Amino acid sequence: MRWLTLYARSRQVPASLAALAISTVTVWALARDGGGGPGDPKVPVFVLVAGVTAASIGLGGQDLALDRTAAIRWRPRRAAHVLLIGTVVCAVLLAAQTMGADLATTAFVVRDSAGLMGLVALGAVVCGAQYAWTLPIAWLSFSVLAPPPTGVPMQTATWMLLPPGTTTATWTAVALAVTGTTAYALAGPRR
Repeated sequence: MRWLTLYARSRQVPASLAALAISTVTVWALARDGGGGPGDPKVPVFVLVAGVTAASIGLGGQDLALDRTAAIRWRPRRAAHVLLIGTVVCAVLLAAQTMGADLATTAFVVRDSAGLMGLVALGAVVCGAQYAWTLPIAWLSFSVLAPPPTGVPMQTATWMLLPPGTTTATWTAVALAVTGTTAYALAGPRR
């Protein structure tokens, strides 16, 4: 169990969990006070994006050269790390919903956390762990400012704000989750 503790500390897991808890409580309090209307998808998406961006810093270690030359198999650990990020972020939002603020359906939360998890992993591969947050933030910014989706390309671009039954949004989230997790597990973060 000691290696797990050391790994968690080196990946800044305690700080990420604290940031996730603070952002979730803040958004939950704002939603309770009428910050977002009922059924407004932006509120839960803000919580999910805040969670994956807080956890994204842990996708790279203190010394990337040491990570790459270690005598352990990194691919399963990297994949597990990414899946754990998505699971924890999803669970925290679902737990916050049990305290009274019905922010989104379970299907919506699971779909968006899976897609954002893959997007932040892809960001770590493309931009490095310190800038892995840029892809989810940029995509969220575009989604919030984009016009209402009328076709498949716009539904793909605004997938994280669409209702849970939207096929294009679901497939976009699945594609991002699989692509991001696979790329990060195989390549690791960019130097």
